[in-house]
Amino acid sequence: MGGLIKHIKGDRTIWSIVAILAIFSFMPVYSASTNLVYVVGSGSTFGYLIKHLVLLLMGFVIIYGVHKIPYRYFSGGSVLMLPVVIILLIFTLSQGTTIGGANASRWIKIPFVGIGFQTSTLAGLILMVYVARYLARHKEKEIVFKESLLQLWLPIALVLALILPANFSTTAIIFSMIMLLCFIGGYPLKYIGYIIGMGLAGLMLFILIAKAFPDAMSNRVQTWENRIESFSKADGVEGYQVKKAKIAIATGGLIGLGPGKSVQKNFLPQSSSDFIYAIIIEEFGLVGAFVVIFIYFLLLFRIVIAAKKARTIFASLLVIGVGLPIVFQAIINMAVASNLFPVTGQTLPLISSGGTSIWMTCFALGMILSVSASKDETEETILDDNPLNILHETL
Repeated sequence: MGGLIKHIKGDRTIWSIVAILAIFSFMPVYSASTNLVYVVGSGSTFGYLIKHLVLLLMGFVIIYGVHKIPYRYFSGGSVLMLPVVIILLIFTLSQGTTIGGANASRWIKIPFVGIGFQTSTLAGLILMVYVARYLARHKEKEIVFKESLLQLWLPIALVLALILPANFSTTAIIFSMIMLLCFIGGYPLKYIGYIIGMGLAGLMLFILIAKAFPDAMSNRVQTWENRIESFSKADGVEGYQVKKAKIAIATGGLIGLGPGKSVQKNFLPQSSSDFIYAIIIEEFGLVGAFVVIFIYFLLLFRIVIAAKKARTIFASLLVIGVGLPIVFQAIINMAVASNLFPVTGQTLPLISSGGTSIWMTCFALGMILSVSASKDETEETILDDNPLNILHETL
C-alpha cells in the first residue's frame, strides 16, 4: 500500500475528496437500489453494490493512469479525438432509440462487454480541452472573429448539434461551460455575445424544425416542454418524482432517518441516480446534505488552487475547463432534487450509480491531477503539441 501511495502524484486533497465521495456513495447507492430490486424487479441489492464497486475501481484506475500522462499531450489529443467523437455521436444518434415517442439516442453498447456508454459525456470533455487549447494558443494574439468561427466554433457547433436532438440539458451545460471558459480565457466579450446570440438562434431554429416536421425526427422538444410544464405545475412523471423527492427531504429533518432507512427510495424511479441527493437528505438529514455540498465546494476550491499554481496558460485553462463542469453538474443535480431546477437527468458526480458519468468524471480528475503533479513544464513544450508529433512520440 505504501508503495502505491509513493506513485500517486498531484494534489493530495483532491485525491482525498475523490476517495471520500466514492466511499460515501456505497451506502446511498446500496439503499436506493432496493427500488430497482423490489419495485422494478431486476437484479439484487448486493449485485448493484458490486457493480458500483467495480465501476468506481475502474474509475480510480482511470484517474491513476491519466494523471501519469504529461498534460501537454491532452492538447494535441483533443484534436485527434474530435473527429472520433463526431463519428461516435453520429453513430449514437442514428440508433433511433425512442422512449415514449421521444428521441433517447444517447447510448451505445460497448462490444463484448454489454455496458452502455453515453457518448455526449466524452464529447463534452474533449470539447473543453479543445477550447482550452485554442485559448492558450491565442492568448498573446489578437483574436479575429471570422478566423475563430472556423477554427473554434465550427467544431463546437457540429458536436453540440449532434448532442442536442437527444440531450438538451447536456448541450446546455456544455455550451454554458464553454462560454465561461472563454470568458476566463480572455476571449473578447463582444464576440461571446455574438456566439450566445447565434446559439440561441440555432436552438430556436431546431425547435421550429422539430415542430414543423415531427415525423422527421423523434420529438424530443415535446419532452423538454413536458419537463418545464411539470416543473411549473408539479404534475406528470417528473412532477411525481419531484414530489417524492420533496417528501424525502422534509422527512429527513436535521439528522435524517439513518443509513438505509429511506422510505421514498421505494417510490422514486431514479433514486440511485438523478434523485440520489434526496435519498441522502432523507437518511442523513440536513447535516449530511450540507456535508456533501461542502465537499463539492472544497473540490471547487482545490480546482481553483490547482489552476492558479499551474505553470502554463494551457494548464490553467485545462484545469478550469474540465474541473468546473464536475462541480456545476453536482449543483444542478442537487438543485433538481430540491425542486429549484427542472429535471435534467444529470447525475451526482462520484456518488450516483452509472458507468459513463463516473468514468468521465475520473478522466477529468486525472487531467487535473496531471497538471498539479507537473513540475518543470514550460510554455514552449505546451505549444509544441502538433497531433502528428504526439502520434510520433506515442509510437
